[in-house]
Amino acid sequence: MSHPYQYVVIRFVPRVDRGECLNVGVVLHSQSAGVLQCAWHVDDDRIRAVAPDADLEVLRAALDAVAEMCHTPPPGVDATLTTQGKRFGWLSAPRSTVLQPGPVHGGATDDPDAEVQRLLDRLVR
Repeated sequence: MSHPYQYVVIRFVPRVDRGECLNVGVVLHSQSAGVLQCAWHVDDDRIRAVAPDADLEVLRAALDAVAEMCHTPPPGVDATLTTQGKRFGWLSAPRSTVLQPGPVHGGATDDPDAEVQRLLDRLVR
């Protein structure tokens, strides 16, 4: 069975004022499959080439927080973010920080778990 999905690419923006970015992750949501999933990959050399002073541990921690939000909202997060769809909306909302979502795109797949990895390989690695 084919499941429609939406996804965003998560971008590292070392200097928000310049608008330059590197793709570091993907968040995929399929309501029909009951999936909200994040996969990420940080290429240290690539990041350092663009932002030599980037704190890679902080970046990884922020990406871990995105992945955790996909699984379950952490304690203290607004009670309105209890559903996967609402959390995807929050994760995909524009923001002016060093970790930003790109535009929402869509597709369809028989295997959302494999699709998030395929998107990561195609768009990030």
